Amino acid sequence: MARIQGVDLPKDKRIEIGLTYIFGIGQTTANKILKEAKINPNKRVKELNAQEVEQLKSIIDTIKVEGALHSAIVANIKRLRDVGCYRGIRHTRHLPVRGQRTKTNSRTVRGNVRRTMASGHKEATKKG
Repeated sequence: MARIQGVDLPKDKRIEIGLTYIFGIGQTTANKILKEAKINPNKRVKELNAQEVEQLKSIIDTIKVEGALHSAIVANIKRLRDVGCYRGIRHTRHLPVRGQRTKTNSRTVRGNVRRTMASGHKEATKKG
């Protein structure tokens, strides 16, 4: 089993798909890495030898992935908040950042909470 950047790659998947289990590597980047390493994308992870795994590790070390990428994203969002720009304000208020509508369909970023409006009057309390 190949372990790259602290992630165990699934042994029965093709290496092209297995690399996408690393945060920050999609299919396009995985294909570029395999082309640079001269490894067949159809090869299974369990079929890789130690030399090929080391070659992949050395190439992936040059890319910002996993923890480094997470911290960079957090730092970028913090910078936007500190500057006080529109996107930073949207992040602070937990609202959609990229221009989506908010009257409906913003459940993901706000949390799946349905906030319905009250009818305008309070219910009468029972006496007795």
